[in-house]
Amino acid sequence: MNLVTAAEIAQARTALADRVRLTPSVPLGGSAVGDMLGGGAVTAKLEHWQRTGTFKVRGALLSIDALDDSQRARGVTAVSAGNHAIATAYAAQSAGVSAKVVMTRSANPLRVGRCRSFGADIVFAETVHEAFDLVAAIQRDEGRAMIHPFDSRSMVLGSGTLGQEILEQVPEVDTVIVPVGGGGLIAGIAAAIKLSRSSCRVIGVEPAGADSMRRSLAANEPQTLSAVDTIADSLGAPFALDFSFAHCRHFVDDVVIVSDADIRAAMRIIRDELGFSVEPACAATTAAALGPLVGQLDGNNTVLLFCGSNIDSLSADAIISAE
Repeated sequence: MNLVTAAEIAQARTALADRVRLTPSVPLGGSAVGDMLGGGAVTAKLEHWQRTGTFKVRGALLSIDALDDSQRARGVTAVSAGNHAIATAYAAQSAGVSAKVVMTRSANPLRVGRCRSFGADIVFAETVHEAFDLVAAIQRDEGRAMIHPFDSRSMVLGSGTLGQEILEQVPEVDTVIVPVGGGGLIAGIAAAIKLSRSSCRVIGVEPAGADSMRRSLAANEPQTLSAVDTIADSLGAPFALDFSFAHCRHFVDDVVIVSDADIRAAMRIIRDELGFSVEPACAATTAAALGPLVGQLDGNNTVLLFCGSNIDSLSADAIISAE
């Protein structure tokens, strides 16, 4: 497998320089999150403040850049619970390219509205498995280029630019905790970090009802889930695939599991203590730090990646208060 290189990630940063935000890394000392982590320094990388409200725009822009003229003329397609669809629609509109995206019918209305605001046509699917089937049909029948949500070189390189930012903003980092859906985000971040600082741990977090990467790493090959069941729909990839899996196997130190209850509790802490209304996926890293990783981060300089904010406050509050 031809893994991404540090030079490629640096080139990707140059390509994205004026098109994405350099999101801040903010120390959490004195907050409830910081106080709960055993006295080590805790920093949040606020990528949920990125354009389109998600890290996905980095890889989506690079994916559109990689298309040739004939592909641009036919347009693009994508499959997503929302964030990747929004990012693809934004990147396509920026380049004057048509976009048709498949979203699950349960997608938050704010995400649907943002996707439409960038000019995309939307097709709805009942389940994430059906969504992948529908996007394959669109790709076949309409000749649209697939902007894959996680398993492509462009998506991994886009995430790699985020990893380089973390190293520059928090140069003494010991551990980086990253949400895992399909694996493209952690694949790129882990590659960027390990290629520069091999001693830094990179730990992934999956919901218990969508743990395809943990199972894949245990089996030493990509695995498919028969069903996905989690409130963190942005992390609900139904399978792992070869390219992102290879990077995770090579660069990621561990993947831990959090429950929906853990995620709800973390969303509440982030809202009440930090003042951010975030989607469940964004709270996964905090949930891991306060749950399965308790005691493992003591004395560490830890970065928690906040990955997305595409949820309205009423929906976020409803999730937090649900049992």
